[in-house]
Amino acid sequence: MPPSQVVTRCTLTLRLAFHVQCNTLHPRHPGFWKMLPVAVWVALLGCLQAQELQEHVSIILLGATGDLAKKYLWQGLFQLYLDEAGKGHHFSFHGAALTAPEQGQEVLAKVLESLSCPKDVAPDRCAELKGQFQRLSQYRQLKTPEDYLALSKDMEALVQREGLREAGRIFYFSVPPFAYADIARSINSSCRPGPDAWLRVVLEKPFGHDYLSAQQLAEELGSFFQEEEMYRVDHYLGKQAVAQILPFRDQNRKALDGLWNRHHVERVEVVLKETLDAEGRTSFYEEYGVIRDVLQNHLTEILTLVAMELPHDASSSAAVLQHKLQAFQALRGLRRGSAVLGQYQAYSEQVRRELHKPDGFQSLTPTFAGILVHVDNLRWEGVPFILMSGKALDERVGYVRVLFKNRAFCAQSEKQWVGDRSRCLPQQIVFYIGHGELGSPAVLVSRTLFRPALPAGSWKELEARPEVRLFGRPLSDFYAYGPVREQDAYSTLISHIFHGRKDSFITTENLLASWVFWTPLLEGLAREAPRLYPGGAENGHLLDFEFRGSELAFCLQQPEQLVPGPGSAPPRPSDFQVLRATYRDSPLVAAWPEELIAKLADDIEAAAAKAVQRFGQFHLALSGGSSPVALFQQLAAGHYGFPWAHTHLWLVDERCVPPWDPESNFQGLQTHLLRHVWVPHYNVHPMPVHLRRRLCAEEDRGAQAYAEEISALVTNGSFDLVLLGMGTDGHTASLFPQSPTGLDGEQLVVLTESPVKPHHRMSLSLPLINRARKVAVLVMGKLKRDITLLVSRVGHQPKKWPISGILPDSGQLVWYMDYEAFLG
Repeated sequence: MPPSQVVTRCTLTLRLAFHVQCNTLHPRHPGFWKMLPVAVWVALLGCLQAQELQEHVSIILLGATGDLAKKYLWQGLFQLYLDEAGKGHHFSFHGAALTAPEQGQEVLAKVLESLSCPKDVAPDRCAELKGQFQRLSQYRQLKTPEDYLALSKDMEALVQREGLREAGRIFYFSVPPFAYADIARSINSSCRPGPDAWLRVVLEKPFGHDYLSAQQLAEELGSFFQEEEMYRVDHYLGKQAVAQILPFRDQNRKALDGLWNRHHVERVEVVLKETLDAEGRTSFYEEYGVIRDVLQNHLTEILTLVAMELPHDASSSAAVLQHKLQAFQALRGLRRGSAVLGQYQAYSEQVRRELHKPDGFQSLTPTFAGILVHVDNLRWEGVPFILMSGKALDERVGYVRVLFKNRAFCAQSEKQWVGDRSRCLPQQIVFYIGHGELGSPAVLVSRTLFRPALPAGSWKELEARPEVRLFGRPLSDFYAYGPVREQDAYSTLISHIFHGRKDSFITTENLLASWVFWTPLLEGLAREAPRLYPGGAENGHLLDFEFRGSELAFCLQQPEQLVPGPGSAPPRPSDFQVLRATYRDSPLVAAWPEELIAKLADDIEAAAAKAVQRFGQFHLALSGGSSPVALFQQLAAGHYGFPWAHTHLWLVDERCVPPWDPESNFQGLQTHLLRHVWVPHYNVHPMPVHLRRRLCAEEDRGAQAYAEEISALVTNGSFDLVLLGMGTDGHTASLFPQSPTGLDGEQLVVLTESPVKPHHRMSLSLPLINRARKVAVLVMGKLKRDITLLVSRVGHQPKKWPISGILPDSGQLVWYMDYEAFLG
């Protein structure tokens, strides 16, 4: 080999040569190489010899005798061997488990014998390749740190004996998550490769049960492995149609740039339906349910591939992962109304039988879920993303469907549409994951959109199949493409692990971002009784759902339950629907929480309509805290006639924190109301608690500035409606018994002190509140029962009980209490 080629492959040695000779001769001088010292030539020759050593990779499959390994992983490893062995890579495969050596070897032999080759490999050649793979594969029992140390020494000995260079080691954890920490500790202490080789550990879901458990598991693993060493598998990312989403978007940028946004996309559906039920898996299913099993991982990952901004370099793993994280962070928080849940009828009986539950046991675990997701960014604002999955449904199918808006109207009949490719045909792009009518992966684009570009070597146009109909349309409506060679998802992912392609896997950051998104909903639904459904085709339209704003609801009313659900609320007496009475000589509305909030929302809308009709605008002052959240959500979800364009929103009080702080009342208003309705920005009036990078500094005169703004915009300083709450100590707004500021005098807005953190507050004063045309006080929860009873007996004592000072000049004061606060 010429010296110049040696130099290019042995950079460090070249640097040494230059250091020795550059001061004497130029490297291009013919005498340069002759004058090199012997030591440098020895180093160059050693470098050349090392470069020519064949690279060796050891793959250790932990849990090698388990179901996942038998069904998919050994076949995936065999496919890796078929793809890479001819390219100069040398492998050894170690199946490891707790099973005794003889028994484990026997199981492994059966698994290896069942391996299959691609269809284009001749039987004789296949048998030869299987034989080679079997000789490279061995079973060993791994129980103790000493076992891992022995394994490491055996791998090192193999490399030396064969004259190879160790490139790296892959440990595939096909074991339950509770075993991760001990295995990770043993690998880290006893089985890492040398400094010149890489380590990759592959982890199977579930990755935690909620945010805290996922965080704990991530911290445990992070103490043993670096982030770049961990590959968390979501096998749906290896499915061919899913893996094609980003390449498709990249290859068709020009056509999609103007379409892939809120102006053109009507909705996005990510669907995975199964006909099988959970029989035989109820121990797992009872712990996880359909949301944790499918939606939190598979469907959410797919959603991010559709919603994320496409990097300039879509082949960059780092860029793809960063853009996926940004997509997670843009997801709007979920609430109970974002989901509909179901459970097939036989599930509870299966749980009772398999888990030995008592006869009366009824499970609350959902086996069906529909979730409405919104992405809060400029591209996707207002576009509904529907995630849906369930067991015991009418068909087995998975797909991602991007449905485009269509403003065309055709006067001719539907019979004319197919022939002339009418613009009235549905316009959609479908990534068909598998099964269903097509039976195999596919990418489909409506012919009324554009002819897509797909990788020519790996995707081909599908042949006509007149019998196939998708979403009510014949296959001929689409440009349809399928993979030239179908490949199992695990085979794809194992190849990506070998090549270090991190973008096909879940990083710690993205995992925790996903759990941040899903955990509040899961906690909110924990005691929700799912709708029972028979299973299979008999479900009919029972599980159909519709969405309005940010709410989901089943289309059909809840039918008579076949088995009474444990979460069913007890029947409520009809005279308790809405109770009208008096409290402190003012009208009282009492009801169950849902009915109370609905009534209050209706009354606020009526007041708004009346004010706008009379004065052209409506000034509404809202309290913070947790009680109004349900009201904000109610107003956002169902009050489409509300005159938001003519409404001014003011705050009754505010905590002295930055407006982006979760403790901020304005942040709560923003999250639960302003994101979902259109109020002109100049009609929204947050309290100026954060001025000059300081919080509620008196010299910044924030209270005076808010008072001046009210005086300038609100006639006579009289709000049309002020919504208040009542604290367990009798405070209202941020007017506290311990801090008498704002209970009398001329000030309209005051700074006050709270007994609980954050201590510093800004509040409307009692005199200003009492100028309002109408005041509503919302009191909810059993914790308010004692103060409700006490305040009912006291007179006008605002310094002791600030709520008792609420006596509007108009006389219009209404109390809204739920039954827990009113009756205990």
